[in-house]
Amino acid sequence: MTNRVDRRFLLRLTLAVSAAGFAAWPAWALDSRYRDADGDLVADPPNDPARWVDPQVLVFTYSPAEDPSLYARIFADLVDHLARRTGRKVQFLQVRSNAAMVEAMRAGRLHVAGFGPGATPLAVNCAGFVPVAMMAAKDGSFGYRMEIVSHPGSGIEKVEDLRGKKLAFTTETSNSGYKAPSVILHDRFGLVAGRDFEPVFSGKHDNSILGVARRDYPAAAIADTIRLRMIARGMVRAEDLVVIFRSEPFPTSAFGHAHDLHPELTRQIREALFDFPWEGTELAREFAKHEPPLERFIPIRYDETYAIVRDIDKAMGVTYNC
Repeated sequence: MTNRVDRRFLLRLTLAVSAAGFAAWPAWALDSRYRDADGDLVADPPNDPARWVDPQVLVFTYSPAEDPSLYARIFADLVDHLARRTGRKVQFLQVRSNAAMVEAMRAGRLHVAGFGPGATPLAVNCAGFVPVAMMAAKDGSFGYRMEIVSHPGSGIEKVEDLRGKKLAFTTETSNSGYKAPSVILHDRFGLVAGRDFEPVFSGKHDNSILGVARRDYPAAAIADTIRLRMIARGMVRAEDLVVIFRSEPFPTSAFGHAHDLHPELTRQIREALFDFPWEGTELAREFAKHEPPLERFIPIRYDETYAIVRDIDKAMGVTYNC
């Protein structure tokens, strides 16, 4: 697993999909309510200190790729650490969709979050989200892979066997659950949803994985990290899933804050992420199931780290209607 991306591969995807007639590339600009004077592609804090938000209760959440109540337990230690470092009460907000996360931050009801990679550009452009950190291994490496999985006896042993079959996606905002597989299936295999296979949407990665394991779906596009964690938790058996495709690595979830928080508060939030004591926490136990194990937060730059995610969006003609 690595944090380096094959840009030549991405260029092939972009050129092939664009030439095939997808929608024109969108204009990549922040919503009009935000400004970006320094050109880093994220919203700047308000110039007027009167517009800085300084809540006594901070609200935190994490991308709902699985059951939100599960994440409330997993992130409890981080929530407590944020409370100690900021001197404020911190609440975990259970959300059911990426759209609900984006709307909550845009409306000022969400202050700190971990957005999934596919939803991160939407959160940045439409909700003023400022990514500052990412989970990583001890050596600083990070990344996950999109997988297409099937089950034994499905008749699907290779990607080409999806033709005429049903493929489960998660949501249209998911990188590994929809956007990346759509581009890769088109570019590498000439397969288009609705023409060559029947697309369905499960709503979340765990729904897709369980659906394949229980044979509700013959195949699904998912994130490998969630499959591995579900196997480690005993939610599915490894032998009930067959991986027929694995992609190049992508960046994982971005952790950050709303752009308009008080600068002193954003400093405390960043410091809390980077000095979070992982050892012995539920977060460490959960993300030790990642390969390699994730054991720290590292600083990131949205304009660099998520370039591959934005480029896939461009290849698909994705637009952000804020």
